[in-house]
Amino acid sequence: MNVVLISTYELGRQPFGLASPAAWLRERGASVTCLDLSREAFREAPVRAADLVAFYVPMHTATRLAVQLIEPVRRLNPSVHVCFYGLYAPMNESYLRELGVETILGGEFEEGLSNLIERLPAASSNAETKSFPGAGLRAPSAGGPGGDSGGGKSPALQALAAEVDGLPGSVSERRSHLHL
Repeated sequence: MNVVLISTYELGRQPFGLASPAAWLRERGASVTCLDLSREAFREAPVRAADLVAFYVPMHTATRLAVQLIEPVRRLNPSVHVCFYGLYAPMNESYLRELGVETILGGEFEEGLSNLIERLPAASSNAETKSFPGAGLRAPSAGGPGGDSGGGKSPALQALAAEVDGLPGSVSERRSHLHL
């Protein structure tokens, strides 16, 4: 199982929301690629090879940036299973489902992601399966952020990177890197 975990916005901190689930998924035998888009460019090759692409959305800004990547991910890999996980996933469930997100996980998401990768191979033989009981928390939507799902590299991500890199004191140099 090839898994891509994506973080779009961590305010310069190492994304624990990538490192922790990556360790859990690797223990279950998954091949995991982590993309910290606050520190690196979006890479197409891992997405093309992925069985699962999961976006970590711990806050509103991360959610707004991540939804803009759903369309490019689907264009690169139309059969990939798309998941959103983190604090803002359940509260935006209705909005995310409208955008084609199949799995929504909140709270303690490591176990839910681990359960999901075990169920995906079985689900791929059943075209009717779009959600996985026990995979994680599902909560009623509290509404969703606006925005479109522009193609290619997200203009919002480009603008954010330019804004952060242009701050006094070279903030980009102080940002941490993901270490596994």
